[in-house]
Amino acid sequence: MSRKGRVSRSTKESDVLVEIDLDGTGQIDVETGVPFYDHMLSQLGKHGAFDLKIKTKGDVAVDEHHTIEDTALALGTAFKEALGDKAGIRRYGDATLPLDEVLVRAAVDLSGRPYLVHQETEMAPMIGTYDTSLTKHIWESFVSKAEITLHIKVLEGRNAHHVVEAQFKAVARALRDAVAFDAKSVGIPSTKGVL
Repeated sequence: MSRKGRVSRSTKESDVLVEIDLDGTGQIDVETGVPFYDHMLSQLGKHGAFDLKIKTKGDVAVDEHHTIEDTALALGTAFKEALGDKAGIRRYGDATLPLDEVLVRAAVDLSGRPYLVHQETEMAPMIGTYDTSLTKHIWESFVSKAEITLHIKVLEGRNAHHVVEAQFKAVARALRDAVAFDAKSVGIPSTKGVL
């Protein structure tokens, strides 16, 4: 069974192509025009063990917001497509991840219900050209299209780069566990029979 998703999304603000293979090995090819975002998306693919190809051309001369948001929306859509009917998966995943002075907890339920709880420490407003206030918006956008429940809590942390990077790594590990097949699970992991 192939668990791959491919989404092409074009607006007046951006052109986005996302391809994801949930059963990959962490092969990454990411180019959004926002270097720090590329670095974060690469963490998601590598630590989630997803093959991930993302190509975005956006109006970064105006602002990076549209590029970042539209990429996250397309990624969420591709992730949902790759999941298919979710038969045989673990459904839940969580990770507590350290990165130097930072500690982040992420928990996910591939529930079919989009919901985000996001708490992070105060940090510098910019990492290079990346606006750190967009991190929560990335997760909001991803969750809305992936139709998953995601909790992220930064327990400790000061350095903005570390705080954001640890979130992506923790979410990656939680998703990796949630999409894994469970030998004890038969069919859809829900008493409703659908997710």
